Amino acid sequence: MIEASGLTKRYGATLAVDGLSFALRPGVVTGFLGPNGSGKSTTMRLIMGLDYPDRGAVTIGGQPYRRLRWPLSEVGALLEAKAFHPGRTARSHLLALAAAGGIGRSRVGEVIQMVGLESVAGKRAGTFSLGMAQRLGIAAALLGDPAVLLFDEPVNGLDPEGVRWARNLMRSLAAEGRTVFVSSHLISEMAVTAERLIVIGRGRLLADTTVTELAARAGGSLEDAFFDLAGDSVEFRGGDPAGFHAGAPPGPGAGAPGQRPGRGRS
Repeated sequence: MIEASGLTKRYGATLAVDGLSFALRPGVVTGFLGPNGSGKSTTMRLIMGLDYPDRGAVTIGGQPYRRLRWPLSEVGALLEAKAFHPGRTARSHLLALAAAGGIGRSRVGEVIQMVGLESVAGKRAGTFSLGMAQRLGIAAALLGDPAVLLFDEPVNGLDPEGVRWARNLMRSLAAEGRTVFVSSHLISEMAVTAERLIVIGRGRLLADTTVTELAARAGGSLEDAFFDLAGDSVEFRGGDPAGFHAGAPPGPGAGAPGQRPGRGRS
């Protein structure tokens, strides 16, 4: 379980997260929605102890990340698609993580198979496409068989078959009783992946509800409900409302893979 209470983070004059409180329970996929610059990535970094809040607190199983005895076995995360040394093979990358986390070598082969990278496990990760890098990142998150999992934009770079695979994986992990927290720009994907939603705008909580309940506010359309709710929080505007995409990968200037505007505050 993840619990945030009054979470606040400022970078200079920018208030990235503003008094954010929520609780994520196990057994369901919770989606994390918000316009670019709303504080999603910052919140995930705070959960993982990569940044420290100015006020408030966030805990995993009742403890802040820095106090977890065996972090990789308690929480796994995909926050950056290419968080690996490009010269290492996929297998070597995972073996290094396993050794650091006190995880048996046999687990590396298991997660490689789970994410479908058996045929390229011996190749240098720096040669991987974005989609393959995403799969490697998911493998790293699963390495310690943790009860809590965070995924930031996990379907970026995946082809349609890969998107379906990732969707089914998230749901199966939750069905096993894990806490699964997934950030995405794709509203349509959240509609079929998540059961609950945390929606934020300008660092503040806008909604903590189920997908069904939020969609019902706009006659069954999750997309319309989201824009009704988050319209005043939009920071990026272009041809598409909020620079936000309901069913297609983000385009130039609105969060294209590897080019996410406002990354430090998203």
